[in-house]
Amino acid sequence: MAKEKKGVRLEHISKIYKDPKTGKDFYAVKDCNLEIEPGTFVTLLGPSGCGKTTTLRMIAGFESPDEGEIYLGDEAINALTPNKRDTAMVFQSYALLPHYNIFDNVAYGLKLRKLPQDEIKRKVTDILKLVGLEGMENRMTNQLSGGQQQRVALARALVIEPGVLLFDEPLSNLDAKLRVSMRTEIRRIQQEAGITAIYVTHDQSEAMAISDKVIIMNGGNVEQVASPKEAYYYPNNKFVADFIGEVNFLEAVVVAQDEVDINGVRLKCATGDMEINKQCSVVLRPEGASLSDEGDLSGTVEYSCFMGAYQDYHIKVGETVVKIQEYNPKNKKIYNVGDKVFLNFEDNTLYAL
Repeated sequence: MAKEKKGVRLEHISKIYKDPKTGKDFYAVKDCNLEIEPGTFVTLLGPSGCGKTTTLRMIAGFESPDEGEIYLGDEAINALTPNKRDTAMVFQSYALLPHYNIFDNVAYGLKLRKLPQDEIKRKVTDILKLVGLEGMENRMTNQLSGGQQQRVALARALVIEPGVLLFDEPLSNLDAKLRVSMRTEIRRIQQEAGITAIYVTHDQSEAMAISDKVIIMNGGNVEQVASPKEAYYYPNNKFVADFIGEVNFLEAVVVAQDEVDINGVRLKCATGDMEINKQCSVVLRPEGASLSDEGDLSGTVEYSCFMGAYQDYHIKVGETVVKIQEYNPKNKKIYNVGDKVFLNFEDNTLYAL
């Protein structure tokens, strides 16, 4: 679909704002260095105020960086206005033209470019088929569901064949079930079109479901750039570990290159290059341990709740409460509050920070 796959490169990008209360300057984005490969789907992920939307808006041209340079392909684009950049934005609010039908909404950008009518019709027809709105060309936008409006907004951005497609929390106005189906559709369309996509969200499950890579931000800084799997299992720090999914932190001491001591029990653990006798925090995901009547680490059940796909437990281990999720509990022993249990860990489950 895209006329050319283009990557995006940010070199030492910073954006400074003035705090209206204190009058002091602060960094919304600080010394950001990123390289986004052509044809990939990358998500800027983080809590409110972390700098992800500001970064996206600088790429789009709606904000100007105070420091650094942005490249689209090999072209420096800091000085270009948004309409001169080879990008298109899909907004949170859809930003559809209410008095136009679907066809005219999607065709709007092509008409501004003064393309021939037959070419406009062909391009709009092709893109509506891609987003699943074929045959609805004459429907007015106020007659559409939220999901259909989002598809129109996506079609309008794609039809001009940008080098890079930008998404500013496009699913936040949809209900939970529709969000899941639409994110799958967005990923399918991006892969079929072969376009570079940069997506902003604070929803970590959404980011993990659709991204080739996630860029996790906090306080204007990039904390980690990784595949969803790598960020989940091998976070750079506690912030990343805590933001990507549920996590337990167990205090431990490194006793060997691949072992830690937790409450007097030696356990296999990826420790990297940590020094022997170093204090560390061990990352344990809730699904990374199972419960039994004997095993590695003893504890007491403080909470036990059937959740359908899994049994949800809180286990008191020493002074720490550990969250455990045992999946497919139908044929497993269910432990109740007050029961003494043992946690057992599979290989390559524990990771030290």
